[in-house]
Amino acid sequence: MQLIITLYASYLFGNLVEQLWNFAWPAALAILHPSLLPVAVVGFFGKLSVFLGAPIVGKLMDHFPRIPMYTGLNAVQVATQLISAAMVIYALKNAGRTSTSALLLRPWFIVLVIAGAIERLAGLALGVSMERDWVVLLAGTNRPVALAQANAMLNRLDLLCETVGASVFGLLLTKYDIVTCLKISSALMICSFPILVMLGQLINSVSCHALDSSRTPSDESICADLLDVRKIVQNGLSSIKHGWNEYKQQTVLPASVATVFLNFNVALAPGAIMTALLMHRGISPSIVGAFSGLCSVMGLVATFISSSLVKRVGILKAGAAGLIFQASLLSIALTVYWAGPISQRTPLLIFLASIALSRLGHMSYDVVGTQIIQTGVPASKANLIGGMEVSIASLAELVMLAMAIIANDVSHFGFLAILSVSSVAGAAWMFCRWLGNPTDEQRELFIFDPHFQLQAT
Repeated sequence: MQLIITLYASYLFGNLVEQLWNFAWPAALAILHPSLLPVAVVGFFGKLSVFLGAPIVGKLMDHFPRIPMYTGLNAVQVATQLISAAMVIYALKNAGRTSTSALLLRPWFIVLVIAGAIERLAGLALGVSMERDWVVLLAGTNRPVALAQANAMLNRLDLLCETVGASVFGLLLTKYDIVTCLKISSALMICSFPILVMLGQLINSVSCHALDSSRTPSDESICADLLDVRKIVQNGLSSIKHGWNEYKQQTVLPASVATVFLNFNVALAPGAIMTALLMHRGISPSIVGAFSGLCSVMGLVATFISSSLVKRVGILKAGAAGLIFQASLLSIALTVYWAGPISQRTPLLIFLASIALSRLGHMSYDVVGTQIIQTGVPASKANLIGGMEVSIASLAELVMLAMAIIANDVSHFGFLAILSVSSVAGAAWMFCRWLGNPTDEQRELFIFDPHFQLQAT
């Protein structure tokens, strides 16, 4: 019990600082410049680093000892967060009004983009190590109930961090200027590093040094090959090609593709684009923070609703219900946005409430979809296919962020919103079509699902 609680504490503390920064930088850039383009560019290169770098980082994590890798990744993430904060503070103090194209070529912005890309990749690697490796090792694969409970708790802690991080920074913005808020965030980042390192060492000590080794036997030649800058592109492309071949052959491919489609929704979801839009519309920072927090609360509620929904209608119908619910609520939000200015109180509340409620469907499918994929993917290929899904999902977000870069004016947000709703509706249609036309292999995998039991009778 002490071991798993220490793991939760490490995950909670590291995630809280990360989520605080994820809300802070787009809010600061929105104050700095009236266009969505700077936020979209930073986000684009962050997703690009994940898409290209995740396969190689995953291999490195398999061959390096866990604790040194954990410490190194935390150091990289904190350092890049501090560099990014320093660049934004410098810009806020020294940069005057300038054109968008001129801003993108400023040295401080280029450094911000590079640091942001590295920070995203380090953050993803830390998340994967905790959620796919450490929790499995410490909870035990031979204890499925304990492992399921640990996974659910990590999911809830992640949503809690989103709520608290956004709310805290929004509250700080109402009391202090943006530069002071960024300095407070930087102080929290600096304080977090030694605490995270100590928690990692404590976890290892309590687990009788179970984390000292790597997942696979360490091979210096493999590590040297992966770190060879001359081969980094070749290694990355090779990993992506192999993963894609395995990914497209899985039985539950439509369920996984539906998950990828949901990642096209970058406009009507809590995130950098939505934060920048609301700040540009003159919405109070406290309302923006409360909206992000409410979205996280809805996601947290969904983790409890999904389990009861699965018991009532089965895992497959529960997945369809989540997708249809999300598509319906986002359609309402899109209608309200096009009907009139959302700066007025009533349209704004309906717009934000529809998006927040849609997170119930989104997170319900996130939980259910994961279980569907776990059921249909062999254990020997779970990490490979799961990693490929993350990479493809990052590619989906890259496409949408590229659209945001092209349509960077706030007046073009409606175009991004249409694409977002279309992607979610497409995911719902694809999943329902797959559910309505099951194959024999699908029936065999989900033989105990009420949907197929009802058809059999």
